[in-house]
Amino acid sequence: MLHVVHHPGYVVETERTGTFPHDKYALVMRALGQSGVAMTVHAPEVMPREWLEAVHDPAYVDEVIGCSVPAAKQRRIGFAIDERISRRSQLSPGGTWLAAKLALQHGYAANSAGGSHHAMADSGAGYCVFNDLALAANRLIEEDDVSRILILDLDVHQGDGTAALTAGRSDIFTLSIHAEKNFPTRKARSSLDVGLPDGTGDPGYLAALAGSLPMVLDHFVPELILLQAGVDAHTDDKLGRLSLTDEGLADRDRFVATEAKRRGIPLASTLGGGYGADREAVALRHARTILALSATIGARDAA
Repeated sequence: MLHVVHHPGYVVETERTGTFPHDKYALVMRALGQSGVAMTVHAPEVMPREWLEAVHDPAYVDEVIGCSVPAAKQRRIGFAIDERISRRSQLSPGGTWLAAKLALQHGYAANSAGGSHHAMADSGAGYCVFNDLALAANRLIEEDDVSRILILDLDVHQGDGTAALTAGRSDIFTLSIHAEKNFPTRKARSSLDVGLPDGTGDPGYLAALAGSLPMVLDHFVPELILLQAGVDAHTDDKLGRLSLTDEGLADRDRFVATEAKRRGIPLASTLGGGYGADREAVALRHARTILALSATIGARDAA
């Protein structure tokens, strides 16, 4: 049984077309449904303000909730923050937290949104408003669900916001494998960064993953993995540079899931980046990642 967290509020219809695909969350759910996989859909709630303020500047939280984000910050984010985007930005962290809770119960669960790894304490950036990864990790540890979390970021872009928001914490380890010359220009310092050259294909990428993830799992010994499973490392992605094929992405996902399963570590995934004019193709890549993770890890029970 695949456990997926989704909310209709994730999907925001816009009159303007742009790089960020506001409708891809619905397309991902459609692709999952068409796969025929047995699936239970769980609806998240908005993340409480006090949970948001535990990681983000309260003044910034007020700006987002009140739809009063200054124009300069909206440009940095990449789209305007209206009531619909504000609500999605509060639902998405709640979804990642819920997916993590479900993963602890079932072994694996997916949030059909999230992965907003560029959001900083006092501003969003790069199509990210609130950093659901840092928010969920912080809350899970605060509630004593787990004591150590690995945030594994496989988006083509470095998880600079996540790294900055969790810097200095001994209970959260951030591993980012990304294109070194891609956005952001100024990288933050993750617990471990693996920057890859443009054009890195399947063999080089998988070698980098195999050379870093098992080592981190064995030394840090996390009790949960939060995976930023961006598919923008794909060769056809509008913003990617690493030239992974469909099979390369599938091998990536199966490797991560196998390493987690071998050690009995629950895993929750978030969507992350994926861009291009063919939005159904992008959504299908996301869906295939979720399906590969689920099939490899399996379920702890039949619930």
